[in-house]
Amino acid sequence: MLLLATDTSGKNGSIALALVTPGLSDVEIVEVVPLAGGAFSAQLVPQIAALLEKHGYRKSDLGAFAVVSGPGSFTGLRVGLAAIKALAEALQKPIAAISLLEAVAWSSTAHAIAPGRALAALDAGRGDVYVGDYELEPHVHMKRERLLSREEFIAGAMGAEATQKAVVTPDPLLAETVRAAGIRAELIEYPSVGVIARLGWERLQRGETVRPEELEANYIRHSDAEIFSKPAL
Repeated sequence: MLLLATDTSGKNGSIALALVTPGLSDVEIVEVVPLAGGAFSAQLVPQIAALLEKHGYRKSDLGAFAVVSGPGSFTGLRVGLAAIKALAEALQKPIAAISLLEAVAWSSTAHAIAPGRALAALDAGRGDVYVGDYELEPHVHMKRERLLSREEFIAGAMGAEATQKAVVTPDPLLAETVRAAGIRAELIEYPSVGVIARLGWERLQRGETVRPEELEANYIRHSDAEIFSKPAL
């Protein structure tokens, strides 16, 4: 079966075409195509079409989708999710929505550096941190995701509840800050869209899918428009 995975949550994005077989966990990545940031709306659909044509496939050959639903760029996520919604609805195929924090936590298990539980962390800008508390066995399972200030994050990571959890992040500065506070931190590579394909396939096989009309962005943080449109108290 042909699986399409996409990630448009960051400054740059990517898409991957993968071959999977029902009943088997293996994922064969056919090709990964990078997308330059700032122009996802113009690139995404044409690049998907070009990737399929290059390998002799048509859109109708797609059997399922895996997509990063957030957190990340508001504009990038909207573009990526809209494209996958349209394709999945037209083809009547399932979607696996993957949190980028989940991909960070999963990457720690792939490198055998965070058994049991992990705090996946991403720089959210403005002095904030996206944090996901994840169980890693028997498969990656979210306990909670939230937005914290760096001070709140460090304080929480130092608490008794977190003593058995490793902080896992692809952000060097965040890892350095955590280590400076005396907390164990594991620096990993930024999760690739290949990781998204593998996580998506795991979810698809467990039946953890969403319909196109149910697919929503996992922003965690409110957009500026939402924040500044709130009435004054």
